[in-house]
Amino acid sequence: MRIKICGITNLEDALDAINAGADALGFVFYSKSPRYIKPLDARKIVDNLPPFIQTVGLFVNENEEFINKTSFDAKMQMVQIIDDNNHTNFDLLNCKYIKVLRAQKEEDIQNLDKNEYILVDAFVESFGGEGKRVALEWFKNIDTSKMILAGGLNENNLKELSSLNLYGVDVSSGVEASKGKKDKQKMINFIKAANEI
Repeated sequence: MRIKICGITNLEDALDAINAGADALGFVFYSKSPRYIKPLDARKIVDNLPPFIQTVGLFVNENEEFINKTSFDAKMQMVQIIDDNNHTNFDLLNCKYIKVLRAQKEEDIQNLDKNEYILVDAFVESFGGEGKRVALEWFKNIDTSKMILAGGLNENNLKELSSLNLYGVDVSSGVEASKGKKDKQKMINFIKAANEI
């Protein structure tokens, strides 16, 4: 089970997440988010990270030029893209990417390309970080081995995912003390629970 802690805004939280066992750290480059971080501020954090940790930039309805420049400036190794309005030409991106499906109904998940890795999140107007979860029954009888689940996850409900064969989980609000500030113990508990699935 791969684990990404999203919404990193400071070095202390980043190091606490890594020490708790996170595989990846997410940085939000969506200016309307309370977890937004400027690219060069993210870079300062990245420059102080230990090796073998993946850095992931989150973008919302941006074109490839903005994504390429921001991810370069911030030293992102991968980008995670919400592209509801078809702003992004994925063929012109300079780094690896994963698309985000903001699921509103079961058919959204059932109709996915099962050969492509994808992050599945619950639809919310604010583009995530609200603690809303996708209905787990929507995953019934489908291959979830290339899916990463986000939205509404916390240490107390991870056991409910045990029947799924998810590639990974992505958490933000579920391990926060307040919006944009992580809770060290919540991250430790979350990652421990995820590894027990």
